[in-house]
Parts: sequence; C-alpha cells; structure tokens
Amino acid sequence: MHFHVMTLFPEMVLDGLRTSIIGRAEEKGCISIEAVNIRDYTLDKHKKVDDYTYGGGAGMLMQAQPVYDCWQALEERIAQRKGAKHRTRVIYVTPQGEVFHQKKAAELSQEEDLIFLCGHYEGIDERVLEEIVTDYISIGDYVLTGGELPAMVLIDAVSRLVPGVLNNGESAQTESHANGLLEYPQYSRPEIWHEKQVPPVLLSGHHANIEKWRREQSVIRTAKRRPDLLEGAELTKDEKELAKEVLENKIL
Repeated sequence: MHFHVMTLFPEMVLDGLRTSIIGRAEEKGCISIEAVNIRDYTLDKHKKVDDYTYGGGAGMLMQAQPVYDCWQALEERIAQRKGAKHRTRVIYVTPQGEVFHQKKAAELSQEEDLIFLCGHYEGIDERVLEEIVTDYISIGDYVLTGGELPAMVLIDAVSRLVPGVLNNGESAQTESHANGLLEYPQYSRPEIWHEKQVPPVLLSGHHANIEKWRREQSVIRTAKRRPDLLEGAELTKDEKELAKEVLENKIL
C-alpha cells in the first residue's frame, strides 16, 4: 500500500512514521510512505504558499495553485506506476470532517494508494478542496496547528490492517474497536505485582474459558468507559444483560 502526504513539513511526517512497526513495515515493502513538499510547487520566487483571506480575518490561508499542482504531479506519478489513470482518494484532515473510527480505517486499508492533504495556517483555499478532495476526516473535536499529526494517526491506523505489517495477524482483529468493543485487560509477568494477582482464568490453560472471560471483560470495559459503542456492537442476550448491569452500577 502506498501513502502520499502533501505537506509543508515533510521531515515531520517521515521522522514520525519511519520508526517502530510502521518503519519496519516500510523496510519490508508492505507499505511505502512519501511526503511531498507543497512549497516545491509554488510559482512564487520566494516559495510563498499562503496569502491573506478575502473578507478579512486572522491568519493566512494556503493558496490553491501550489496545492493543486502538487496533487496533479502526484496523480501523474501514480498513474505512471499503475499504467493507467485512476482517481486516487484524497483525504483532507480537518476538524470539519467525519470523525475517524476503526471501520473507516478498515475501509481505507483496501485502497492501493491514498493521498493525504495537510493544511496549515488558517486552512486551504476552498476552491482547490472542491477540486481534489474526496474525503474530509477529523481525528476529534479539537484544533491542531496543522494536518501532519492527524495524517500520521490515520496512516498508522490504516497500516496496521495491511497484510504483513503486524507480525501477529490476530492482533488487529482483537484490539479495541475491531469488533465494536474495547479490548479486554491484559497481563504479563510477574504473576503477582503490588499484591495484585493475574486473574486465575488466564493461568488455567483452558482456552475456551479464557476467550469467554476476555469477551465478558470487553463488554464490561466498554460499558464502563465507552457506553456509546454498545449500540453498534453485536451482543448476545447474556452480554446485553451484562452491559445493563454495569450501566446500572451492579457490577463495579
């Protein structure tokens, strides 16, 4: 899978992503990540990419021309690699977009190429957004100084679902949100720490009981911490009753 990031700060993106699991995945060839400097495509001799907004207002706005030309050059290179023209999804990371979630990550992981557009200053001229953007995505209801961090979050989340990125193929399937619930609590050695004991069922070696316990703990944790997720989760009759007891504070 190929990730293309349009940004004013390519080093920030590459330094952040080319480490740990994502960095190793790129080295193995499971994914590729490139950060393209929008400033390289400006026609301004001083490499300026922003200007004042019409109608007044605080701050500067990224101009349409360098963003459009950067996108066009990317699309042409992608088409050359594929041997055919194909409109690549362009994700503009913005607090005005759809809030990102695991199902969206799974959907995006099916693409061969994704282009991420990172805004800065007061944002980007609306006209170029209308021309090139296919998806508006937010990572939460708050504002950051630029789109680089949200783009990195999305790339990390999507990459984990690409075959070969995770050493253990089951990891992505059992993590929080993969099945609509939060992940169950996990424990490692030692068996007792600060007088706290690992739940005996996890030491039993009985896989069916362990899976049952983990599922119950996922339901309990979701009901306690993110009850809003329960409505979209597939629960059995017993699990619904368990969640109800948690919500009514019958289970602490």
